[in-house]
Amino acid sequence: MAWTEEKFEALIQRLEKLARQQPATYRMRVGLLAVLGYVYIFAVIAGLLAVFAAIAWFMFFSGRIHTAMIKLAILVLIPALIALRSLWVTFPPPTGLPLSRQQAPQLFALLDELTTKLQAPRFHHVLVTEEFNAAVAQVPRLGMLGWQKNYLLLGLPLLQALSLEQFRAVLAHELGHLSGNHSRFSGWIYRVRKTYAQLFERLQHSEQQGSWFLFERFFNWHAPFFNAYSFVLARNNEYEADRCAAELAGANHAAAALINVNIQAQFLESAYWPKIYQQVEQQIEPPATAFTNLTTALRQPAEPATAKQWLNHALACKTDYADTHPCLSDRLSALGVSLSPDHPLTLPQPVSVSAARVLLGSTLTQLTAHFDRQWQEQMATSWRQRYAHLQECQKQLQVLETQAQSQPLTLEAAWERARLTLEVRDSAAAIPLLEAVLTMDPEHAAAHYTLGQVLLEQQEAAGIEHIEKAIAARFDWASSGYELILNFLSHQGQTEQIQIYQKRAEQHYETLMLARRERSSVQASDEFQAHDFSAEAIKSLVTQFARYDQLKEAYLVRKVMHYFPEEAFYVLAVKRQQRFWETNSDQVDQKFIDQIADGMEFPKQTYILLLNKHTKNREKKLRQVAPTAIYRR
Repeated sequence: MAWTEEKFEALIQRLEKLARQQPATYRMRVGLLAVLGYVYIFAVIAGLLAVFAAIAWFMFFSGRIHTAMIKLAILVLIPALIALRSLWVTFPPPTGLPLSRQQAPQLFALLDELTTKLQAPRFHHVLVTEEFNAAVAQVPRLGMLGWQKNYLLLGLPLLQALSLEQFRAVLAHELGHLSGNHSRFSGWIYRVRKTYAQLFERLQHSEQQGSWFLFERFFNWHAPFFNAYSFVLARNNEYEADRCAAELAGANHAAAALINVNIQAQFLESAYWPKIYQQVEQQIEPPATAFTNLTTALRQPAEPATAKQWLNHALACKTDYADTHPCLSDRLSALGVSLSPDHPLTLPQPVSVSAARVLLGSTLTQLTAHFDRQWQEQMATSWRQRYAHLQECQKQLQVLETQAQSQPLTLEAAWERARLTLEVRDSAAAIPLLEAVLTMDPEHAAAHYTLGQVLLEQQEAAGIEHIEKAIAARFDWASSGYELILNFLSHQGQTEQIQIYQKRAEQHYETLMLARRERSSVQASDEFQAHDFSAEAIKSLVTQFARYDQLKEAYLVRKVMHYFPEEAFYVLAVKRQQRFWETNSDQVDQKFIDQIADGMEFPKQTYILLLNKHTKNREKKLRQVAPTAIYRR
């Protein structure tokens, strides 16, 4: 069965209905699918070990030891060992600043109260982080066998942004993920998914690549079903956690927390942190009080009109299948909040006393100072580099502006002036310069993309046309370009247009995957044509070839591409001078190819193919197009 996004979403929709109408049946199917994967894995391992044991038994009792049988025994043992090792799933513990009961007795008293009411397990560690988030994490001490160590992660900015009642709702939501029987079942399903993912990665990237065929066909069938079933379980758990929040903090406080989190997150992303990072234009060192100033900023609410706009944007977002979290409007509706036009949502009252001040007390000052120092230390190197870069850009821009006063700029200089203006000044100053570049060259892809990005950030629909022109010229810009368009349409609440561009983005992604696969190998069945490298480019390659003593010959052709043929793809076929004392030519060949790939500079996208005894058919096909080597030692 070929899985498409539409089929996957249709399956999830059917499972959501099943989970509502027959929850026991649904959960049984999730468990059976999880167990089925383990049954298959252990069956394969048992089969491989049985073959290994049979070979060993035959050699032991027959007294005959054959090299071929030893190789076969190793061939079946290696994938079995890889699969067994993959079943031992490791979870790195979360990071953060540990908080003790002595440091924050009121916070731990609240935790004790909520865990008791929800019958949730106690936390072994409470960590404070710099993120605007709260989360629970369980780290199994014994891999797939469990024995959990429980972590609670509390973002200091979140504590500073919410009132005590709102934070109580957030905390109850997080603890709700650990309460009741469903949490143990969900945790097990989560670990199963982790196990499968680790198994795939290790088998696909192991030295014994051939072992993957034992698992590939089964999991290509099994994975979509298991992902869909577990996706529904994870989303239902979000609603259950919200119900826990409503029961322990009140539905009004739970709703206010959801609304405030969305507004304050947008404030931090759109207003506070951008202003902090803008200071790099004037000062060589990062600010020393980023988190101290954050405390003050969160007490000063955004303008009501701006906050309302952020809220409306969050409410316009729809629940999709890219994330297990439901959208804001669905979560509010589940809490009983009316979203009808007759009862518009009101903004929460400004938080006068934050949960951080109440629950952390005097420790709040210490934590804030810690994150001030930590952020400054983390940012120091990149901040100084950015400062030096901007200073250099200022100098280059001044030279171009002086030149523009006396003579017309070339296309390249005009584009550089527009780009530098956008980087060191603002979009208002850059827009007319970008438009001037497009007047000089209406097909300038980079100018179209940059102007489109600027216009979309200013919520101007004209930016879409520029992004589309850039994508038409550069297929590798499509992913980021469609993301810009979708973000703009999401802010505008244009649901129908969002669906149109989502389909375009999905189609492009599928084509891009096919193009990457087409560019990932060179086969004898491929079509080739003569390269179009300039004489200077060939001369540069030949100069670089001289650095490799083992390089005997080099041929260059262009591979005919079916996907994005306008993006040329070349094949550099090389021969290595083998030494008579070599015992592992294949390993030496790979090392030689790696040296060329890492050490040479190619003007265009190029695949390096080693010509040896394994590539006779490909060499014959290449020589038909390029009978003469571009390099011969």
